[in-house]
Amino acid sequence: MAQDLDPLIRSAAFNFLAEQTRLHGETFERATLEKGFLFRGEQVRLVGPQGIFKPAILHDRALSLTTVAPKRGQPRPYDDGFQSDGTVIYKYRGTDPNHHNNRWVRNAMQASAPLIYFHATIPARYVASWPVHVISDDPGRLEFRLDVDSLAMGLPLADRVAEPDLTRRYGLVTTHQRLHQQTFRERVLRAYREHCAVCHLKHAELLDAAHIIPDADPDGEPRVSNGISLCKLHHAAFDRNLYGIQPDFRIIVPDHILAESDGPMLKHGLQEIHESMIVLPRNIDLQPDPEALTRRFEEFEQANR
Repeated sequence: MAQDLDPLIRSAAFNFLAEQTRLHGETFERATLEKGFLFRGEQVRLVGPQGIFKPAILHDRALSLTTVAPKRGQPRPYDDGFQSDGTVIYKYRGTDPNHHNNRWVRNAMQASAPLIYFHATIPARYVASWPVHVISDDPGRLEFRLDVDSLAMGLPLADRVAEPDLTRRYGLVTTHQRLHQQTFRERVLRAYREHCAVCHLKHAELLDAAHIIPDADPDGEPRVSNGISLCKLHHAAFDRNLYGIQPDFRIIVPDHILAESDGPMLKHGLQEIHESMIVLPRNIDLQPDPEALTRRFEEFEQANR
């Protein structure tokens, strides 16, 4: 009976994650995942104390795999990661291939049962990828290999069938991009205590992690000191050089914007921030890099000549 319910439970879990993403965005609080969802009157959790998790309602197959967020300056406890071929390595629990956690993952692989992969961005916050399949088991290396091709579902079906290598590369790129963006966002917003550095807005759903040096630039590293927490208005305005931030953290609005007359949004959103100071992280190491601000402010001045 439990085996018969297995695909229904997994489908319900995927639907729950999709709905939560629609309502709250791509990042999940651990408390939400620990609470889980109701399935036929029974509470189904999505994560547990260990990285490999199987809720009680499932018989002998894992439902989710979870990574651990690294502490600053330290590597992750488990060396999980993306490979050049578009797959993900996930390490065993411990060194015993027959540990029950490892058997649960192996059973899911043998049954072709899809899993959920929770990637920690910061402690207790995760980005979820699903459905993910276990495609190989290597007891010698104490690791499983996960297929992330299913994440390339944005490609047309004909391309996924005719160009499997393209599909895999697309899956790798889009997955990396999602995790990079969400991890950077979470770390920057946490440093700024989930406030806009310009207007102090504190609704996280309306905040972005703006790059000082764009991430497409070779110097645009995903460091918190290369980011600023900005609301969507001030992020868009910053990217379009409607104001600049000096290396001393002072905001400068160009003369042509100060001279405009276009209602309260312009007045309060841009004109009144002129010569004010941005809010800074308490940790000096996480504050904006003055060299990055200098370079970015020079671009702002050039754009407004």
